[in-house]
Amino acid sequence: MTAEMEQVTRLQSLDLKIAELEREIATLPKHIAQIEKALDSHLRRLEADRAALAANQKERRQLEDDIKVENQKISKLKDQMLDAKTNDQYRAFQNEIEFCQKEIRKSEDRILELMTESEPLEKNVKTAEAALKTEKAEVEKEKVQARERTAVDEKTAAQLNAERATLVAQVTSSTMQRYERARKARRGIAVAEVVDGRCTQCNMALRPQFLQELKRGDQIMACESCQRILFYNPPVKVDDLADGAVSAAPSQ
Repeated sequence: MTAEMEQVTRLQSLDLKIAELEREIATLPKHIAQIEKALDSHLRRLEADRAALAANQKERRQLEDDIKVENQKISKLKDQMLDAKTNDQYRAFQNEIEFCQKEIRKSEDRILELMTESEPLEKNVKTAEAALKTEKAEVEKEKVQARERTAVDEKTAAQLNAERATLVAQVTSSTMQRYERARKARRGIAVAEVVDGRCTQCNMALRPQFLQELKRGDQIMACESCQRILFYNPPVKVDDLADGAVSAAPSQ
């Protein structure tokens, strides 16, 4: 493999790492927005339950006040009834008292209904308040972690981009043009290894003569099918590994 080919393969590795970091950096704000949206939804539901509970309590207080007013009317009517001069007047006072008593019963029945309705509302509010407190703490924790992760990613990306710029300066302009064209056309994958006579990215078999030229490793070559820059790593023989292990062993 030529020195330039090694630089191109390293460039590919850097570009993939940089792209992954950029995706993560872009994803973190979206994740924060999602959890904040969920938190806001839960908060709105809690506010709706609070509003319903407040309306329930307000109506109960109004009904209790109405009952007091009706009882005051009854007391007044009973006093007036003592001064009734005729049976018609007496019956009129009785009718008014019965009407007030009827209104009181209606209010009392409605209060019982409201008390029944308020029990699940109060439970929902208490449960939601406790859950919301925990959720807020978790959201803040995730936001801190996201900011820290973003800072680390941005620092790493800056370092990789600096290394990339150094590599680009060492690669010929013609090779860089070929690399960038392939990277743009092939979703960021501009370099491919050849294994068993095939491009590992598009899986197309190479022509025998083309493969032999590639194996010589003295020039930059691209796949005739997908146009990715190709490199070839000769397979390591078992005997070579054994010989390497023996030569590395200390003498007795």
